[in-house]
Amino acid sequence: MTYVSAARASGPTRRTTLTGLVGGAGALLAAGCSASPATAPTARRTARAYASASDPTPGVMTLFKDPAFNFNGLLALGGSGYGASEVGEVLTAVNTINKAGLSAQTYTETFKNLGDQLRKPPSSSEPGTETTRFRALRAAQYYAQALFFVLGSDTPGTEEELYKAGRGSWDVFCERCDPVPVTARIPFGKTPLPVWFFRPDSSGERRPTVILTNGSDGQNVDMWTYGVAAALQRGWNALVYDGPGQGQLLFVDQVVFTPRWETVVTPIVDWLTARPDVDSRKIALTGLSMAGDLAPRAAAFEHRIAALVAMPGVLSPWLGFPPEIREILTPDKEKTNNIWNKEVVPELPPSAAATMKKRFEPFSVPAMLAARQGKMFTDFYTPATLIKSLDITDVVGRIKMPTLVLDYDFEQFYPGQPRQLFDKLTAPKDYVKLTAATGAQLHCSPMAPQQHCEVVFDWLQEKLSGR
Repeated sequence: MTYVSAARASGPTRRTTLTGLVGGAGALLAAGCSASPATAPTARRTARAYASASDPTPGVMTLFKDPAFNFNGLLALGGSGYGASEVGEVLTAVNTINKAGLSAQTYTETFKNLGDQLRKPPSSSEPGTETTRFRALRAAQYYAQALFFVLGSDTPGTEEELYKAGRGSWDVFCERCDPVPVTARIPFGKTPLPVWFFRPDSSGERRPTVILTNGSDGQNVDMWTYGVAAALQRGWNALVYDGPGQGQLLFVDQVVFTPRWETVVTPIVDWLTARPDVDSRKIALTGLSMAGDLAPRAAAFEHRIAALVAMPGVLSPWLGFPPEIREILTPDKEKTNNIWNKEVVPELPPSAAATMKKRFEPFSVPAMLAARQGKMFTDFYTPATLIKSLDITDVVGRIKMPTLVLDYDFEQFYPGQPRQLFDKLTAPKDYVKLTAATGAQLHCSPMAPQQHCEVVFDWLQEKLSGR
C-alpha cells in the first residue's frame, strides 16, 4: 500500500495530522512513505502488473481487509511451500478470525490456539518423527503470527511466553532434522548469539555456506522458508542466528539493535571459517526485510563474505516511517519527547498505539517493557535516534563483493530504496524486481517464497561457482 500525505492547512495541529495518518488499523505496519513505487531498470526486469494506488493489497489475495493483517496472513500462507504452514490450517484460521471480527485479539488467540493444537500429538495415532517435526515447524509459524500482534491484544504481557512457545517449537523441529543442526552460542558482547548450522548431510564435505539474516520482527521459522530449505536442497550449508533486536536477544535477553552489524557477522564468519565442512571461499550473506540494510552494512566491513544479497535493498530504515512520524524527532531530546507525549500519544487510537509499540520495541527495552504492561513508551527520542543511525548511505561504497539487490512490485515498506542502494554500489551488482505478473509482489514476496529462493540461489550459485 502506498501512502499519500494530505496537504497541510494552516489550522490543523500536529496531533490532528498524526491521528489521521496512523489511525487506520495498523497503517504504519503496512504502508510505505512514498506516493509512487520505484522505477526498475530495464535489465533483468520481468513484466509488471499495475493496480490502483488506493488498493491496500494490490493484485493479491485478500484474506483480511486490513493490509497489516493481510500481509502477515499471506506470509503464513506462503510458508506452505516449504512445510512451514498448511494451506487448510491457515485459511481455517482466517475464516475463524473474520467470523469473530478481525482484531489483534482474535488474530492472536486464533493463531496461538492453532500452535497449541499442533504441539500436541495427533489424536488418530502415535506420530512418527517426520509428523512431529513438521507439526512443530507449523506451530512455530502460528506462534510467530500470534506474537506479531500480541501487543495490541488484551494480553500484551504474554509476549515473552509466546516467543518461548514458538522458539520451543522451532527447537523440536530442529532436533528431529537429519542431520540435526549444530547449535552454538557465539560470543557477542555480554550476550552470545544463538546459531543453528544446517548441513545437507553429516559427511563433513566442505560446502558453500549461506548466513541468513532476519529482519526487525521475523522469527527463525521465516529463515527456513527464505533460505534454509532451499540451501539444503542445493547442497549448501545454511546458518540461522538471532542478532541483537531479534528473537532470543530481544524477547528474553533484552538486547536491542546495533547500527554496527559487522560486529554481529564477523564472529559468525570466524566460527564458520574454523569448521572443516565450510568452504571459506564461498560464504554468502543474505538479509531479509530490514536486514536488507543490516547485511550490506556488515558486508561493507567484513570482506570474507564472497557474495551479498539484500532482500530488498534498504539504505535507511528510518525512511520506512511516514514523514509525519519522522518529523516528531528533533535534535533536542526534551522537545522531541514533549511533542510525543503531549501532542501525539493522547490522540492515538488503540490500533495506532499498538502499531507504534510494535515498531519501536526492537530499538528500546523500556518501550518493550512498557508495551507488555499495556502502556505507551514515553521516550521517543532514544529509539528514533537509533533507527535513524541505521542509515548505510555513507558505507555502501565500501562493499566489494558481488551483490544482488531485490525489489518488489508494490514494495510497501521501503519504496524506492532498493534502486537507490543498487545505484550507489560500486561492486559487481545485479538488480532483480519480483513482480505481480507471477504473484511475487509486495515486500519479500509473501505469496512466492519459492520463486524468491530460486532467484537468490541461482544467482549465488552462478557467482560462486568459479571460486
